[in-house]
Amino acid sequence: MEAQSGDSTVASGNRKCSAVTGSARKIKDNAADWHNLIIRWEKLNDEGFSVASRVVNHRLNHVQGEQQMLVDDPPPPRMDGAPAQRRQLEAECSKLLEVVDKMAAIISKMERLLASQKGLLDLEEFQFGPEGRKVPLFHSWMTPQFVEVSHQLFDAYSQELRLKQTILQELAHTVTSDLCMVYLSCWLYQPYIHHQMRLTLEALLLETGHRLL
Repeated sequence: MEAQSGDSTVASGNRKCSAVTGSARKIKDNAADWHNLIIRWEKLNDEGFSVASRVVNHRLNHVQGEQQMLVDDPPPPRMDGAPAQRRQLEAECSKLLEVVDKMAAIISKMERLLASQKGLLDLEEFQFGPEGRKVPLFHSWMTPQFVEVSHQLFDAYSQELRLKQTILQELAHTVTSDLCMVYLSCWLYQPYIHHQMRLTLEALLLETGHRLL
């Protein structure tokens, strides 16, 4: 799979290195897959943040309405808007669940990419002995480095998925605005996917020719 983000640098890198074959071709394709999956993840993260923000708004409005009913004396007649608000909250929670499920599917594909890289390393050890290939397939990385980078990316995004699953479970039940803001901030800024992970992806794309040196 070639990178499809609309990034002209990736496209030119693909044309330049289109003649690679064998293990190099597979590693190059895997790098493009990493790029594409992470682009899809980022789009889902933006979509999920919008949905999570609506969940928070509905939840806090519902809590404020309940608190107002407690202080009113006598309490006002029950408004028809409350059931409708609950339905809206449930609908937004379902949308957020769909986003998280799509992210989980991405993690499954990342796991397969990691397994593919490990398989290539095992093949090289079988072909060349325990020390593996003696010369790099591209510029400077040896095959174990591709496995290490795949591990780093998979671990970071897997941790981020677990955080998002926790936010999904807690967000609609949170009654304080401060905690809601913490959850939203964690969703948006993705603490487990720090800047180094983005540099790692760029290094992978440079090494495999998807970016121009």
